[in-house]
Amino acid sequence: MLALTCIGGLSRESRPSPGQRDTRRRPPPPETAVKRGAVRRNLTAHAFLLPFLCVFVIGVVAPLIYSINLSLYQERMVGGMTFAGLDNYTKAFRDNLFHAGLGRVALFFAIQVPLMLCLSLAAALAIDSGRLRAPGLFRIGIFVPYAVPGVVAALMWGYLYGDRFGLVGEIGALLHTEVPDLLSKNWMLASIGNIVTWSYVGYNMLIFYAALRSIPEELYEAAEVDGAGAIRKAFSIKLPALRPALLMATTFSVIGSFQLFNEPSVLQNLAPSAVSTNYTPNMYAYNLAFEGRQFNYSAAVAVLLGLVTVIVAYAVQRATARRERML
Repeated sequence: MLALTCIGGLSRESRPSPGQRDTRRRPPPPETAVKRGAVRRNLTAHAFLLPFLCVFVIGVVAPLIYSINLSLYQERMVGGMTFAGLDNYTKAFRDNLFHAGLGRVALFFAIQVPLMLCLSLAAALAIDSGRLRAPGLFRIGIFVPYAVPGVVAALMWGYLYGDRFGLVGEIGALLHTEVPDLLSKNWMLASIGNIVTWSYVGYNMLIFYAALRSIPEELYEAAEVDGAGAIRKAFSIKLPALRPALLMATTFSVIGSFQLFNEPSVLQNLAPSAVSTNYTPNMYAYNLAFEGRQFNYSAAVAVLLGLVTVIVAYAVQRATARRERML
């Protein structure tokens, strides 16, 4: 009887009063409830991804499948649309016009991209240094050209390049000197590179600047304790931290270089003798389809261009990863 009384007393004491919070350890929820909650969270995440997935399938996957299918056929006068297998790809491999366009954009990538990324990196480091009097104004001023549409930028620079009515011609007349024709065949690739650099320096600068702002302040404080100056901190802390951002910017630049289309297409109207219909692979594929009516061969050229772009971007990423492992 005494034992039952003690047990009853203990049980009454262990129960919380009506105004007191229950701090007793509760049993874990059943496994089915945990799984149900995980499934609900996954469904919510997939619901947020569904609109993008639909747009990606409709805008990227479906056209890609259609282009590959189209490239495997040929339209002939006798027999109509017939299966050609890899004949269009074999023809593209032997096409000198396609090779010339690829070589031109490869040269553009080799010269323009390093110059553009160096300028973007210098601008990001200058803003992050804290020594500029108006860093916000400087940042906006560099980024504004990226907000200008590519066609508008090409038109604007095309008129500036003009030797008769453009700014370059006016400067030459003012100085009574002969200036180079920037819309000529010899200068056209450099002129296009200037337009692309002017447009995308600010975009890449923001990528680098965002990466710089994510560096912990403790690293800078430790470097200052060790007596490191601004240059030492830039090479020992900032540049190593920028490698992922630099890789991403380089990959985007590879894709943009091999997909070059807007700038040469606009400048072609101003200088038709300097920019041919096969000036870049993208222009070549476009003119094959909409001017030459060779839709099947144009699809094969476009697919090959996409493969080349993927291979070059992958090679750049592998080379960068290998260099990081060696450091």
